[in-house]
Amino acid sequence: MASLDVVTVGSALIDHVYTLSNLPEPDGGAFVHDHTTTVGGVAANVGTGLVALDHDVGIITRLGEDATEEVETTLRTRGLDVTRVRSGAEESSYTLILRGPGGERMVVAGGQSVPRLRLDDTDREYLADADVVFTSAYAPDTVVAELVAARERGEIARLVFDLAGPLSELEGRGTTPATIDRVLSVADLFVVGEVAARSYFDGDVTAAVTALEHRSVPRAAVTRGDEGAVLITDERAIDVPALSVPIEDTTGAGDAFTAGLVHAWLLGGAPPADAGRFAAGVAALNCTAEGACGRLPDEASVRAFLADD
Repeated sequence: MASLDVVTVGSALIDHVYTLSNLPEPDGGAFVHDHTTTVGGVAANVGTGLVALDHDVGIITRLGEDATEEVETTLRTRGLDVTRVRSGAEESSYTLILRGPGGERMVVAGGQSVPRLRLDDTDREYLADADVVFTSAYAPDTVVAELVAARERGEIARLVFDLAGPLSELEGRGTTPATIDRVLSVADLFVVGEVAARSYFDGDVTAAVTALEHRSVPRAAVTRGDEGAVLITDERAIDVPALSVPIEDTTGAGDAFTAGLVHAWLLGGAPPADAGRFAAGVAALNCTAEGACGRLPDEASVRAFLADD
């Protein structure tokens, strides 16, 4: 097949979404008003967002036999190339997403298929032909370390990394701090959410921004939920406000933001302030429907929304 704009590497899985009366406190409880299942995972969500923005996208992931048909069919229907999806006998990776009445959520993950993902020679050729390779800290350390080495050798063109979770959540299944240190030396775009930033940079958002300003990462973003994001480039920080919309579900907002950044900033070459506002528009629109990929917009929809804002 022809070369792809983006290949995402890592998690595609089943999201079990529970809409609750409230998000429980420790030792507390809640009542389930609704329960749905859908296909999610950072690699799947970012890839789906980029397909909606008219990019050719493939995904490298590993599924358990119990979920292969459902997940692969959904990814194909969304427009992703699934030729590098494989499966094993282990339980497929999954998440339990607990949604509160205001759209806020908690996420708990399980399953072994994604932690057992490894790259083979066909994957490496597939990655070498892409304009951008995306992965996250939820991908196994072995895989991320190999992608870092490939970027160091110039075997992949550009690398985007999302530090998607705190270090305690990654232990034993995701990317290690030592590999994240290496990522910072080669990534063309480094994205980190507020919770993960506090864990890895050992401080608040300001500490994370300051640390990234002094690293060699050419593009970075620290996302802050409904407080927007900060983009870092050329040793300066640019504040990107969040955009106001009626919130239905915040699940996947960060992944939608990342897809918008890759589209506008990395592939489109937009100035960082413009790219950040575009990404904020993608994330905001996705929050107006249920699910991690509830309303991933095309570029025209984002431009229209931003013009009206």
